[in-house]
Amino acid sequence: MPMSAPHAGQEPRSEGPGPGPTGDSAYMLARLGRSWTWLVASAVGTLVPGVLILVWPQATLHVLAVLLGLYLLVTGVFRFVAVFARTGHERLPGLLTAVLYVLAGVLCLRDPLQTITVLSLVVGMVWLVSGILTLYTALAVEDLPHRGVVLGTAVLGVVAGIVVLTLPAESARALTRLLGLWLVLLGLGEAAVALAWRAALRKPRTARPRTPDAAV
Repeated sequence: MPMSAPHAGQEPRSEGPGPGPTGDSAYMLARLGRSWTWLVASAVGTLVPGVLILVWPQATLHVLAVLLGLYLLVTGVFRFVAVFARTGHERLPGLLTAVLYVLAGVLCLRDPLQTITVLSLVVGMVWLVSGILTLYTALAVEDLPHRGVVLGTAVLGVVAGIVVLTLPAESARALTRLLGLWLVLLGLGEAAVALAWRAALRKPRTARPRTPDAAV
């Protein structure tokens, strides 16, 4: 089954190198990044750790750090692939977001015994910066389908980052639940973006729609 919707308009084109192994790889990554199912998979990658954290509040700090680190790394991979679906200046915010997620994931996994406060600061900063970058993309990209959904998800990410960064670290359990709750909310936001993108792909049009930025 092809990754892109059958009524998406023009067949996705790679903006990378020409024919050859490198060009073929760039084309396949671009095609994958434009797929609404790829966005759904990204949403699932955010929802699953959020649900695990919420239903397992007594999890050790080591487990929490591993869950958050894996979430950040997996999300970074999704963001990196999505970069190939964009063109020109649209790629820079996506690339910065992908690098940010990967670095934060490595930081969480590198020292899984760090405090809940440090983990909250790392995740909160990632959400804040990536939310701002997504907000910029949503405002700057022309012909973005369902712009309101993407804007709403970007704002949700900014708010999540601010709340996590400013909340006093008085209770580790309270902060753990807060992180889990925001992960679930952001995952639902990503799912909304994926469904909006699916609707845009299935709508006949003369030119393919621009790829929406995944939720933060």
